Amino acid sequence: MDALENDALARIAAADSLDALETLRVEYTGKKGSITAQMKTLGQLDPEERKTKGAAINAVKDRVIGALKGRRETLQAEALKAKLSAETIDVTLPGRRRPPGAKHPVTQITERVSAIFQAMGFRVAEGPEIEDDWHNFTALNIPESHPARAMHDTFYFDANHLLRTHTSPVQIRAMQETKPPLKVIAPGRVYRCDSDMTHSPMFHQIEVLYLDENVRFTDLRATLETFLAALFEREDLPIRLRPSFFPFTEPSAEVDIQCVHCGGEGCRVCKKTGWIEVLGAGMVHPNVLRSVGLDPAEVSGFAIGMGVERLAMLRYGVDDLRAFFENDLRFLRQFQ
Repeated sequence: MDALENDALARIAAADSLDALETLRVEYTGKKGSITAQMKTLGQLDPEERKTKGAAINAVKDRVIGALKGRRETLQAEALKAKLSAETIDVTLPGRRRPPGAKHPVTQITERVSAIFQAMGFRVAEGPEIEDDWHNFTALNIPESHPARAMHDTFYFDANHLLRTHTSPVQIRAMQETKPPLKVIAPGRVYRCDSDMTHSPMFHQIEVLYLDENVRFTDLRATLETFLAALFEREDLPIRLRPSFFPFTEPSAEVDIQCVHCGGEGCRVCKKTGWIEVLGAGMVHPNVLRSVGLDPAEVSGFAIGMGVERLAMLRYGVDDLRAFFENDLRFLRQFQ
């Protein structure tokens, strides 16, 4: 047994791989191994001799198993070390850059406009995109004969329900829910039957409403000057108001700013006029106030309406509205 043990321990110590070690385990302690064969001879011995030899064989077996375990742990540690050395990461190499995403330019302008008006005390209000005729037209003093009610201008579901053509219905709902003083801004999607370089059947609009006692046109102009100067980041930005007509405001005005591309000298963008139209505004029409149960003799206010895509086109120098909806990554990456 001494010779068997010495041979086993020597070969185990010399094993240079886990596979070789497994072969030795089977050779010595497997079902047909050398030590197992010695155990099978015990049945031929008398009890006293069987006891003595059995203890000796078990002792050898335990030492061989211990040697196998120790050598296995050593080989496993060496294999792990070699693997780690082969897979070492060079931390000096530049990392794999993941290009960051960015908000869509329409979203950026919407959030910027909202932030400017919120700084002036306005709150954001929302409403349904599927509207009824009363909120979308009648309450806003838009007569039955108005072209905006025509099928070729509006997406109708039935005679009384449609996709809203502006966010003005949100103002009606806000006036029904909250008594003056009231300062709200209503951003959202709107829908019209129109599509070309400067129009889309779905676009974004922001409307502003301020109601209180003794609100004057001078308040409207001051608000417009503050807003446009902040949006285009020019404190001295010239603006002008041209008389216009909207059914829901009286008096009404189209608001122009000095062309931000040529500084008023005249260019292709402003069609050589030096001015660019940016939004519409006016004092809330008395009929609109009456439609929500308010007395025009006690309450007055102003409303402002603007297209977000138009503001984005002016802000970023984009000349085709459709670029905002084509999801061309080459275009969108410019706004990161």
